[in-house]
Amino acid sequence: MCKKTDYHGTSNTQIDRCLRPLIDFLQDSTYDTISSCCGHGKYPITIIVKERHNGRDVFKELLTQIEIPRKRRFYNRDKQGYYYIPEAVSKV
Repeated sequence: MCKKTDYHGTSNTQIDRCLRPLIDFLQDSTYDTISSCCGHGKYPITIIVKERHNGRDVFKELLTQIEIPRKRRFYNRDKQGYYYIPEAVSKV
């Protein structure tokens, strides 16, 4: 579990430290990883990937395969400042 998110490599993408090896692996595979969060002990780990289905982009949470109906702003922020995906939390 991470307590701090910081910049990874030379890109502007923020990746939780504990997810870096997994995200690096996914980026080297066939997944187009869009966003991720380790949940910081409060929420489940979530990884958003983009897939192409029937000529359109589909965004899914990789671990649960829940389709996310948005193309951006996947995460909400709770009162304590933790980020989560509402669709993934409601399924837990």
